[in-house]
Amino acid sequence: MINLKNVCKKYGDIEILKDFNLSFEENKITCLFGPSGVGKTTIANVAARLTNIDSGMVNGIENTVYSYVFQEHRLLPWYSVYDNIDFVLKDIYPDEKRKNIIHNYIDMVGLKGYEMQRPSELSGGMCQRVALARAFAYPSDFLILDEPFKGLDLKMKNDIIHIFRNLWNENKRTVLFITHDINEAIDLSDYIYVLRGRPVEIIKKIILDEKTEHENIFHLLENLARL
Repeated sequence: MINLKNVCKKYGDIEILKDFNLSFEENKITCLFGPSGVGKTTIANVAARLTNIDSGMVNGIENTVYSYVFQEHRLLPWYSVYDNIDFVLKDIYPDEKRKNIIHNYIDMVGLKGYEMQRPSELSGGMCQRVALARAFAYPSDFLILDEPFKGLDLKMKNDIIHIFRNLWNENKRTVLFITHDINEAIDLSDYIYVLRGRPVEIIKKIILDEKTEHENIFHLLENLARL
């Protein structure tokens, strides 16, 4: 479990985090929900050791391995689908094992037959599927999803969320999911932290399980988003 304890972070005179506390439960999907600019990405970067803090503690990160899926797919344009995944694995696994892992994940995201296509030859949704395959193929403990479905049409978004769920159920890991989309937050998360203000304040923690009435949570998040 990764814990942020009394974390403080400023950028110049702008105070983003002040005595901020948050825990990411192991093998659960924790959503940071709030408007753009509230500090969600700063929290993710602190948890991932990409941003130094001014004071406080971040525990549980010593041996953590991270992978990422961003709003932009960030595939290497001169590489094929296969080679984009191979690129992050080539120093980790021997050739035959790596080949099996790559083909398995390409198949799981529904891109069998597209192994040799470059990103420019794929749709945006297909590129994001490659990004998901790459993130899960990499042997990480902690996966950061930074608004990975933004800009996709509704059908494509739902398809990729379904693919993500299948990948995560096959190979669970701790997930930090950033979004300001209510449906995405409800569809994917085990926990939702609703954020506002500067410095960042957690105004609500929502726990979702099979008994959760999604319609009630939707209206709750809708009302909280207006505050």
